[in-house]
Amino acid sequence: MKKWTRWEDWVAAGIGLVVALSALLMPAMGASMAWMLTLGVLLIAAGVLNLAMPGMVAMEYVQLALGALLFVAPWLGGYADMQYGGAWISWIGGAVAVVVAALAVRPAMHMHDRAVPH
Repeated sequence: MKKWTRWEDWVAAGIGLVVALSALLMPAMGASMAWMLTLGVLLIAAGVLNLAMPGMVAMEYVQLALGALLFVAPWLGGYADMQYGGAWISWIGGAVAVVVAALAVRPAMHMHDRAVPH
């Protein structure tokens, strides 16, 4: 697997960018800005790190955990009001981040197994 070519990590980094920018552009409700900005930046960092160093299985799980945390963030941060678009961005972005991270785990494990001699 080559560096900078995995679509799953590009999608995760893109989701992080959308979430972080949404936090800055939408009116804050509850702790939405803090949750969305923090998780968005962390998703960008995890995606870029996975792109730069493919085969790091632990980072794929970190990316999956960040997506799950983004999904539950509206309830934790008090911005789960259905009228507020930030909650929908968190729910959809979190769900997509979990799915793409889950899809990336197996190839990362395969690459890791080939790279480490037994």
